[in-house]
Amino acid sequence: MDTTRSRVDTFLPVKPVIYHILLALAERDAHGYGVIQAVQRQSSGQIKLPTGAFYRHLRRLLDDGLVVEAGPAPPGDDPRRGSYYRLTDTGRKVVQAEWRRMADLVAASRKLATSAHGEPA
Repeated sequence: MDTTRSRVDTFLPVKPVIYHILLALAERDAHGYGVIQAVQRQSSGQIKLPTGAFYRHLRRLLDDGLVVEAGPAPPGDDPRRGSYYRLTDTGRKVVQAEWRRMADLVAASRKLATSAHGEPA
């Protein structure tokens, strides 16, 4: 068995808040507040991510090797923003695997809805 795939599979399924954090970092490196704003935007405000909760999730993502510190802030950026973060290759693979898992779930749901009612719900 492919050890990278089996490592990625240990993170599935991904909790929605974690998936949104990973998605935010898949777009670009970001500081904590930028990630919190991206999560709110991506979820249309449905996921509330207080600062303390964000940093607890971030600590776990760092410990699990899905996210790393990206280094210093870009030139000209507000120095109060703190560290920037980025996805690791494993973090990117987890995002892709979770996307495939959810796409399969939607496909199965549509198939079930079609067979049960003769047309998609």
